[in-house]
Amino acid sequence: MNHMKETTIAAISTAKATAGISVIRISGEDAIPIAEKVFTAYTDKKLSDMKGYTCALGAAYAGDEKLDECIVSVFRAPHSYTGENVVELSCHGGLYVTNRVLRAVYDAGAEPAQAGEFTKRAFLNGKLDLVEAEAVMDIISARSRTAVKAALSVKDGALSKRIDAVKTALLSKAAHLSAWADYPEEDIPEIEDDELCGALENALEELSAILKGYDNGRVLRDGIDTAIVGKPNVGKSTLMNLLAGYDKSIVTEVAGTTRDVVEESVNLDDLILNLSDTAGIRETEDVVEKIGVDKAKNRMNASSLILCVFDGSKELTEEDEELIEEIGDTPAIAILNKADLPRVIDDTLIKAHFATVIPMSAKRSEGVAELIKAIKQICAIEDFSSTDALIYNERQRNLTKKAFDSTREALTALDIGMTFDAVTISIEEAVGYLCELTGERVTDEVVDRVFHNFCVGK
Repeated sequence: MNHMKETTIAAISTAKATAGISVIRISGEDAIPIAEKVFTAYTDKKLSDMKGYTCALGAAYAGDEKLDECIVSVFRAPHSYTGENVVELSCHGGLYVTNRVLRAVYDAGAEPAQAGEFTKRAFLNGKLDLVEAEAVMDIISARSRTAVKAALSVKDGALSKRIDAVKTALLSKAAHLSAWADYPEEDIPEIEDDELCGALENALEELSAILKGYDNGRVLRDGIDTAIVGKPNVGKSTLMNLLAGYDKSIVTEVAGTTRDVVEESVNLDDLILNLSDTAGIRETEDVVEKIGVDKAKNRMNASSLILCVFDGSKELTEEDEELIEEIGDTPAIAILNKADLPRVIDDTLIKAHFATVIPMSAKRSEGVAELIKAIKQICAIEDFSSTDALIYNERQRNLTKKAFDSTREALTALDIGMTFDAVTISIEEAVGYLCELTGERVTDEVVDRVFHNFCVGK
């Protein structure tokens, strides 16, 4: 699948920060001769004489100036990440020395790599398909163990195999229908309606299952935008600090302490919550506090999940009741806080509006496990398996949905008695969308867009 004679590119593949080691990756036909201009092995062995998957200790030079001691690793095409000749220079992780070595590599003839260009070349050289390539960035950006495992599963081909199975089944039927229509003189058996109907229904069922996994994939990758709301002094900031693991929000006995939205992303049992601690919602004449209340309401309306906090040691107030009405249809969990104090609140109204009510004492760190379990239930990821093949982004969801719609159109055409030609057209459309999904049929513009958000060096 190698489309062109590429230039040889180089970039720092590790983080641009002070560390024990930095890796400079060089990829392309001239990777080895370019690296030879910079690196000299202590054994005087030339890189051009080294086999793939071998290393050597030596030093990097800029002319006669020794830049750093480093280890070189050689990977020969096609057995490398990109499918090209690849050389990696592992040097000490200082920013200055790493950049000096990289500059020497550029001076030796390499071009600066663009964002995601190494993985893009791996795709173009058939080392992985487009879905697997996108999973590489999901692995890098993963914020939980479950997200990493799920992305690794996609990178290893779990999703591609599911898509390929659907595509192969549809292609088989489309080929049979086309052959039967185009070669009437041949003894090609006519496909039975029941057989074709069954195949289309099976494809629809599998595509539907893949689409249903999108929300789980998005939650794993991006987390759940969660607003902590309630009237003043019910313990919102204490809850925020408990979930964050440190004092993120200021906690006092004075009502209205939180004036702005305080944000923090937390990992709770491999569940990412993008938390927003909001100002206490109440009627106020204080101009600054009123701005905070308005922001709290806006954040509440924009969130995917609401943690509505009530003071369990006090009676329900009119402000509480107004807040309950304002939540609307957004998924929400009611938290009866201050469970360490005698229960006073009548929770009848709360239970009538919230499917899940959790007693907690944020001050004493009690009730967190129950809250996490409730969040997983309400977000329908309680039984999620990290080995499930998930679609992660809008490009994947959109093409899967188009393939689903085209398959459904084929089934509808069959049900209403349209000709097999019409059925075949819809099936071929579905196959086309699945090929675009994996990158078998894709424009350069789409490829560039996929890799645009990758980091340089990957």
